[in-house]
Amino acid sequence: MSLPLPGDGGPQVPPPLERPRKPRLQLPAGACDSHVHVYGPAARFPYAPERPYTPQDAPVERLWALYELLGISRAVYVQATVHGYDNAAILDAIRRDPQRGRGVALVRTDIAGRELQDLHVRGIRGVRFNFVKHLRETPDTDAVLRLAERIAPLGWHVQLHFGAQDLLEQRAFLQALQSPFAIDHMGRTPVADGLRQEACLALLEVLADERAWIKLSGPERISAVLSRGAAFPYDDVVPFARQLLAAAPQRAVWGTDWPHPNVREMPDDGDLVDLLAHYGDAATLQRLLVTNPARLYGFDL
Repeated sequence: MSLPLPGDGGPQVPPPLERPRKPRLQLPAGACDSHVHVYGPAARFPYAPERPYTPQDAPVERLWALYELLGISRAVYVQATVHGYDNAAILDAIRRDPQRGRGVALVRTDIAGRELQDLHVRGIRGVRFNFVKHLRETPDTDAVLRLAERIAPLGWHVQLHFGAQDLLEQRAFLQALQSPFAIDHMGRTPVADGLRQEACLALLEVLADERAWIKLSGPERISAVLSRGAAFPYDDVVPFARQLLAAAPQRAVWGTDWPHPNVREMPDDGDLVDLLAHYGDAATLQRLLVTNPARLYGFDL
């Protein structure tokens, strides 16, 4: 995988809401946010010069304060593109509370085996590759396939950030992967194109594979109405989430995607938690928030 070419740090992106509301939904004990980023602080964990955008600092201390409000117990820290291959910020977050944290790293595909072992000891459980074109990355799929073979014995997975069109183009690549894989943000299939759009059907076909996991994150990325003109924020995403849960009930996890980089509308994290109440019953949420992430990331139950 190649990172973006050196530039000026890309556009500035807005910070998350300063005061999100407390959700009405009480999450189950051990609830896990399976997709969250931390930014900086840049004075300690500098941003990569070749980053595609520049955020404001969103350190782990601010995240933990948010989790107190939301009722979240565990976190999977996904390495942000703005930090490049330097995973120090997420490794620091895991180190502070290793029982409650795991990570998904950005690594070079030719990373040494001893480095993979070190990352495993420090709480990393997967590697991420971005195929979304606005992030200016061009993963070498053959190199990713070779790395997937190397990480499979560690029990790791490959996390994939696709746009809907990317999913259609990469089905052969997915079939060739020799490790479990997780697809970000509901495959970024736009709600406006309906449940039977080609990308949705392709995603359902992918999820028939027992190696495939889906992240129910980023409703603000795919909603047609966003939070305005809706019965509740992102109500049009509910049928999509339910369809994915029906396809892979044991292989779905959920995440906030805080601090919400590159979104059309900055969501309220209280709304994102309350949206879960529309996805299914208590047993469904127990699997989505507790049991499934424990299996994928190695948390204790």
